[in-house]
Amino acid sequence: MKQNLITDIVQGMLPYLNNAQSKQLQEVLQHALMNYKVSQDIETVKESEQDFVELFLSAKRIEGCSEKSLKYYKSTITTMLITLDKSAKYIVTDDIRGYLTEYQRKNGLSKVTIDNIRRILSSFFSWLEDEDYILKNPVRRIHKVKTGTNIKETYSDEALELMRDNCTELRDLAMIDMLASTGMRVGEMVLLNRNDIDFNERECIVFGKGSKERVVYFDARTKIHLQNYLDSRSDNNPALFVSLKVPHKRLQIGGIETRLREFGKQLGLHKVHPHKFRRTLATMAIDKGMPIEQLQQLLGHKKIDTTLQYAMVKQSNVKIAHRKYIG
Repeated sequence: MKQNLITDIVQGMLPYLNNAQSKQLQEVLQHALMNYKVSQDIETVKESEQDFVELFLSAKRIEGCSEKSLKYYKSTITTMLITLDKSAKYIVTDDIRGYLTEYQRKNGLSKVTIDNIRRILSSFFSWLEDEDYILKNPVRRIHKVKTGTNIKETYSDEALELMRDNCTELRDLAMIDMLASTGMRVGEMVLLNRNDIDFNERECIVFGKGSKERVVYFDARTKIHLQNYLDSRSDNNPALFVSLKVPHKRLQIGGIETRLREFGKQLGLHKVHPHKFRRTLATMAIDKGMPIEQLQQLLGHKKIDTTLQYAMVKQSNVKIAHRKYIG
């Protein structure tokens, strides 16, 4: 507690002292307080830490982070603060290293998950540093966790046709075609309304991550199946996709995931879920020669590295390219 007080005083004087003077001040304070007992109002500390978290979340909200992401940030940061039981101002690199190591061991988490936690904590402490609440980000010296590259599955042409041929509902057929031809996120699709669709241009505007707008495009088959589905509806709900049963409420992400999962089990297909359509489109586009910058725009990725992770180039195409450019 005494060292924390000294740290607070030294940090407060940093703008007015050079390194040698700061070191001298710290030694003087340690000597002066040697025979004193220092106590702290724990409730005030807790309130201060909560203020830090809320201020950080407010800053991220202004930047355009979704409420889902903000909830994850808050949970991750709060868990760390409670576990370490220290003020953010006094947390050092070894505290974070020990926390991440123990948290991974205790919960059996993957390297990808633990690196996500590291990244969120780094963002939090970097913000505290930028706002002059702390002297130095303790996560700065903890490097990115190295993870293996897993080649994630995509749908084959046969699997896509099998799903289309076995749809008994016009809605499901239109839904599968929409995901397969646009590559949009399922979270973007559930927000679409009927009047968002431009059938003449075969396009629509979606709201992606960070509330960013972008245009996505669909093919002629999707246009026909979507029009057939909308013509068959008798409800007045403005949503593009609604539940099959009365009162025909807007379809949610969980409803689409459940429907596709059950559909996959019926057909004996492995891991049928919405995001797999997006990955399939990305891989198909790369294989057919679509420039990566255009694919990045189509998928709505901020960084091109994210696009490259989605697009798994087929080995056969690598062989053809080798013969064309090298062999």
